[in-house]
Amino acid sequence: MAEDITRHTISVLVDNEPGVLSRVSGLISGRGFNIDSLSVAETQDPGVSLITLVTSGSGMIIEQIIKQLRKLINVIKVVDLTHTDFVERELALVKVRAEDKSRAEVLRIVDIFRSKVVDVGPRHFTIEVTGSEGKIKAFLALLANFGIEELVSTGRVAIARSKK
Repeated sequence: MAEDITRHTISVLVDNEPGVLSRVSGLISGRGFNIDSLSVAETQDPGVSLITLVTSGSGMIIEQIIKQLRKLINVIKVVDLTHTDFVERELALVKVRAEDKSRAEVLRIVDIFRSKVVDVGPRHFTIEVTGSEGKIKAFLALLANFGIEELVSTGRVAIARSKK
């Protein structure tokens, strides 16, 4: 029986040095797996960065990826957050058509999703939305009716919840 393929959110704490991101992403792509989402930024310590990546695979494959990541020079810690309690967010900027007749309705959707308009043009709004992948997909589905002109997103960032 084949093992289920699931999406995994993996947190990789690394030294903030040139080439580290390339080695981490190369390790995964070199084994024939796609990175669905990748986010990296400096932590509170400027010498350390946190890479949050999302990839899909069976439990056995993900386990192998994690073991290989831990062997890389400059990798401090690797945690698969998938089966733990964690908080995740994505950010998207969406440029949507907003003609005179539809502007009020677009603004209602913005309000419902607790997003915000960050740029206004004569025929469009640029909207910033943050939340889970599901929230952003639902938001985009509603805006699609008005015409999405452009979309960019950050990918997932995640952090383990504090122990209670």
